[in-house]
Amino acid sequence: MRDQFLPHHSPGSRLPVLEWVREYQKSWIKPDVIAGVTAAAVVLPKAMAYATVAGLPVQVGLYTAFVPMVIYALFGTSRPLSVSTSATLAILTAAALGQVAPGGGATQLAVATATLTLLVGIILALAALFRLGFVANFISEPVLVGFKGGIAIVIVLDQLPKLIGLHVAKGSFFHNVYALVAGLPHASVATVIVGVATIAILVALEHFYPKSPAPLIAVACGIAGVGLLGLQRFGVGVVGHIPTGLPSLVMPDPSLIEALWPAAMGIALMSFTETIASGRAFAQSGEPVPQPNRELLATGLGNAAGALLGSMPAGGGTTQTAVNRLVGAHSQLAELVTAAVTLGTMLLLAPLIGLMPHATLAAVVIVYSIGLLKPADFRAILAIRRTEFVWAIVALVGVVLVGTLNGILIAILVSLVALAYQVSDPPVYVLRRKRGTNVFRPVSDQHPDDEEFPGLLLLRPEGRIFFVNASNIGHRIKALVDETHPQVVALDMRAVFDLEYTAMKMLTEGEKKYREQGIALWLVGLSPEVFAVVEKAPLGKTLGQERMFLNLERALVAWNGLHCRQGALGNVEH
Repeated sequence: MRDQFLPHHSPGSRLPVLEWVREYQKSWIKPDVIAGVTAAAVVLPKAMAYATVAGLPVQVGLYTAFVPMVIYALFGTSRPLSVSTSATLAILTAAALGQVAPGGGATQLAVATATLTLLVGIILALAALFRLGFVANFISEPVLVGFKGGIAIVIVLDQLPKLIGLHVAKGSFFHNVYALVAGLPHASVATVIVGVATIAILVALEHFYPKSPAPLIAVACGIAGVGLLGLQRFGVGVVGHIPTGLPSLVMPDPSLIEALWPAAMGIALMSFTETIASGRAFAQSGEPVPQPNRELLATGLGNAAGALLGSMPAGGGTTQTAVNRLVGAHSQLAELVTAAVTLGTMLLLAPLIGLMPHATLAAVVIVYSIGLLKPADFRAILAIRRTEFVWAIVALVGVVLVGTLNGILIAILVSLVALAYQVSDPPVYVLRRKRGTNVFRPVSDQHPDDEEFPGLLLLRPEGRIFFVNASNIGHRIKALVDETHPQVVALDMRAVFDLEYTAMKMLTEGEKKYREQGIALWLVGLSPEVFAVVEKAPLGKTLGQERMFLNLERALVAWNGLHCRQGALGNVEH
């Protein structure tokens, strides 16, 4: 289905909330409410933890789990998707804010965050307007695996000092590793115990009770430990005062736009990539398939509205969406319930949240960020194609060594280079016929008895032939011609879906050179689109119907006829 959010479409298709409300069934209410509350138990602790990753107060995580989630429920096309923030967005936000507000106060950080988040929202909305949903495909899956693996390493290294009660000056990757190792003798024993205990609780619950709200239980244990045992006396740092009530209005600063827009572009790309991936992964049969351009609009509006109310950049999250779906969510009502729980937390539970140990938050971040680094995915890539494995490693190392924002550029660049590498050198197969059939297949050691036709060279190029690869294909064909010295070169073009002008010109020049050498060029199995290109070009008139064939069978009949005529002519002359 085409994306339908533009004005000329019906109101129902412009506003997805009207679609799911119209189709809503009473039997969905209970599972939606349960799913919304359960998802909130996972979303809120993680959102607060990710806010600290971004260098922001924990309440910013609550704001991010409120406004963007409500907006997405109204405009988004995925029924189970749960929207707040993620580890990837948090670390990218931290890098962006570090450029414009290094060591800034609360007010400066709030303004910079509002500006960044609003820019992300505007970029996503503009991308929706220009139907750029396909842009998310510019990052290949292996490169995305490497990128997220690098993000995991960066986040874990960033959170380890908080886990053991150290304060270290941030720098490059190797600087941070050295500072952490050098500071180990000065670690707070009590803080280490809190951090390790939190990790143990999270890992145990995820392993033995995977459906339990593990982050909420771990955070509750940390708060209870501070409240009952007075852990602050032993040097355990806590979050501190959190304002109760609704977020205040924050106005962006236009003077920061020039410095922040490159980072906003990268964050917008990752927000959309994670959102559409999560939405597609948990869509069930019979539900609307998430539509990329409408998802861009929904997340764009969510970020733009959230920016004015203290939110950091937001997007769909895989873990919270999985919880939402597994518990039984049928519609976006589950998201609205999660947002309502978030609102109640902001209004009533802020004093309790202030007792949360920093080590607890760090433990939550570490446990769930480590999941971004998946060795099994790297092994799976390596088992299939070594080249893509190299791209994944390059993306990982790029993020770790040159930073997350530059890492996005490296990831995109690596994806584009990988694409260019793949399309620049497509295969050209020599074909033979399976004996007793009309099946033509590439020459293989597994089929040594396949028929070949002396004097007739059957070749099959594959893919789009254009300026990037035309020269390489020409060189491959020339090498095969020089090796076999045929009378006729028949190009089976069934696997060629496009023939660009540069390639058409080189093919024309190649036909002329071969003709001068006494070698005829035939074209076989042209698609309607490619045939139209050839017919308009001088090559079409040169070849005529005599040297263009519907399929290889007809080409072979013509070759046999030509071969017989040449044989008869030779006998007459003799």
